[in-house]
Amino acid sequence: MARPRQSLTSQLVESVTERIQSGQYKRGDQLPTEKDMIEEFGVSRTVVREAIANLKASGMVATRQGIGAFVLDEGPRGFRISEDNLLVVEEVIKALELRIAIESEAAALAARRRSPAELTRIEAACAAMDAAIEAGEETAALDIAFHRAIAQATGNRHFLGLFNYLGEVLVPRARVPTHQLDAGTLKDYLRRISAEHHQIVAAIAAGDSDGARAALRIHLGGSLDRLAQAARARP
Repeated sequence: MARPRQSLTSQLVESVTERIQSGQYKRGDQLPTEKDMIEEFGVSRTVVREAIANLKASGMVATRQGIGAFVLDEGPRGFRISEDNLLVVEEVIKALELRIAIESEAAALAARRRSPAELTRIEAACAAMDAAIEAGEETAALDIAFHRAIAQATGNRHFLGLFNYLGEVLVPRARVPTHQLDAGTLKDYLRRISAEHHQIVAAIAAGDSDGARAALRIHLGGSLDRLAQAARARP
């Protein structure tokens, strides 16, 4: 099986991690500024910020407001999900189970705590994915943006930090072509995903925490069920 192309965020995380582990960036060192990373790696400010959030979530760096990011350790000694493991269907299933547990509670909190601006952001992310589906454009990044908006609406920075790590590596179809496990076309599959997104949005908009939790579980649980069925069918 060919290795999937890494996202720009994953590539940047890997580059910085290698420099930390090699000693180029030592414990206590300040990482290059956003501007320097943008120029060196040719990525956007959003990619740099997501990469720093991932490194922070894995315990490798800490940020100081108004100053920058600093190296905490020589390498990730705590929780981390191997990119190589995620090439195996069974490992994607295990990781997706973790994402369901975290994101279902995030959706419930978002329903209770979201501000009008945060609801607008969630709705806009949902609409952007709808438009991309109908135009036949790539949707994986928009899918991530939708779920990230929900994590942000929890008002708990730890949910957002975890999602910036987990969500980037655990969108199922970025690892395994889940739509091929279904009857119908890719567009049909994505339309069903979008319909599930709309159910989540409706519950969050209504302030229905139980409904939001259930809708999120149904949404990600569908991917989990398809992957589990594929794993059982393999010789």
